[in-house]
Amino acid sequence: MRGARHAGWAACAVAAALAATACGGGGGSGGDTGAVLSSSWGDPQNPLEPANTNEVQGGKVLDMIFRGLKKYDPETGEAQNMLAEKIETSDSQNFTITVKDGWTFSNGEKVTAQSFVDAWNYGASLKNNQRNAYFFAYIDGYDKTHPESGEQSADTLSGLKVTGPRTFTVKLSQKFSTFPDTLGYPAFAPLPRAFFDDHDAWLKKPVGNGPYMVDNYARGSQMSLRKWEEYPGPDKARNGGVDLKVYTDNNTAYTDLMAGNLDLVDDVPAAQLKNVKNDLGDRYINTPAGIIQTLAFPFYDNDWSKPGSEKVRKGLSMAIDRKQITDTIFHQTRTPATDWTSPVLGEDGGYKAGLCGQACEFKPDEAKKLIKEGGGLPGGQVRITYNADTGSHGQWVDAVCNSINNALDNDRACAGNPVGTFADFRSQITDRKMSGPFRAGWQMDYPLIQNFLQPLYYTNASSNDGKWSNEKFDELVDKANAETDTAKAIGLFQQAEEVLRDEMGAIPLWYQNGSAGYSQRLSDVRLNPFSVPVYNEIKVG
Repeated sequence: MRGARHAGWAACAVAAALAATACGGGGGSGGDTGAVLSSSWGDPQNPLEPANTNEVQGGKVLDMIFRGLKKYDPETGEAQNMLAEKIETSDSQNFTITVKDGWTFSNGEKVTAQSFVDAWNYGASLKNNQRNAYFFAYIDGYDKTHPESGEQSADTLSGLKVTGPRTFTVKLSQKFSTFPDTLGYPAFAPLPRAFFDDHDAWLKKPVGNGPYMVDNYARGSQMSLRKWEEYPGPDKARNGGVDLKVYTDNNTAYTDLMAGNLDLVDDVPAAQLKNVKNDLGDRYINTPAGIIQTLAFPFYDNDWSKPGSEKVRKGLSMAIDRKQITDTIFHQTRTPATDWTSPVLGEDGGYKAGLCGQACEFKPDEAKKLIKEGGGLPGGQVRITYNADTGSHGQWVDAVCNSINNALDNDRACAGNPVGTFADFRSQITDRKMSGPFRAGWQMDYPLIQNFLQPLYYTNASSNDGKWSNEKFDELVDKANAETDTAKAIGLFQQAEEVLRDEMGAIPLWYQNGSAGYSQRLSDVRLNPFSVPVYNEIKVG
């Protein structure tokens, strides 16, 4: 998110794609216990403010402790009303939102229209430096609360108005037909007054309105969440809580699972994929997910933004033997990417197989030619930066580099550049310290083609870590967002994706399945379309 990010068009396609989702046990409603399960985790980059979390590890917690206006169905990904009683519009630009009655935060505060408006104003304010501020950019007044340069001239969004205890209006700066379906993303979660009255205390122990409460958090060790017994929603926790244990190596997490010291691993390491079916049997989950792995580039570095550098990027893409890597390392848990979205969307939702064309095919001779025409590798070598603590990234980065080196007949053309922890890796990216390609996997926030394109590649977008910018791409995305005809909107997004392809704004590597393994203590385990365990449904014992 993850990472992480806009919805409606893909629900049926997602349902079809995920129809074979594996899970342990049936879906009955009985058997809930107060037992606590343990699950592998990684420290989030930032404190758990909803508008400041745009990566997977922090997102897992927000999904447990918050509920927003919408919630994405754990099987289909469809955006469904949660706290929204209704969202009305006659022009796809002005919306009236009614919040359901009877909801409270876990500290007893009522959830009101003001809870949402205050949270969104906080997230949009430049002074609060929230990573997800861009999600509020469509609301009128964002240019005043979060200007591209200079100081902000307003503290609140002019497009937000509280009109009653449970009603508020939203005026957007342009038509955005699928705006309501984006509102399940955690950045749009409500916040209690406690967040503003004693912010430091809230950060130490976040208070939300979801099925779990934060019990305690020791950075680098564990976050303990416990069931909120008074949770008013329909998706109550069916266990007593979850202990999220920090691992800097998912091989260690897998070893602990096999030894009975851990209940759930939601990222089976690549080194164990050849053994996992024998180890776990039907307690191994391998299911399609809205995740794509890419290589991003630092376009703030002249070496990667100068004229001709697109040939170097295309050449590197054509030097990567995706099929060999996904077959030998990932054992059918990855599929070579042929565009920048995900097959989970389906063709009706915007996925277009082969859109990348030859640029994503393994063509060593053409790779050498293009890189030479583009002026050669900057400094004579590319170093691919990645975090070494999760995801078996070292193995696939080495494999990618070996492929590039073999294709270019140069054993020093490419090398891995590991960073110890995910938090440090993200901090270096945020501080624009990348000097070459870097790992840039994307976990969808909601199942829309827009979500795979705009947050990552639109100028100054929230997760545009490489700072790629193209006016034609931006213009096509704006037109697509304003289009109320689904087919026409998808066509415009695909045109924007073709611009991304022509410039090779990032190299798509492979689509990723969600993979997980769990202990015999657990049942009713499954991953949602975002590859995150549906923690509240898991039974223990």
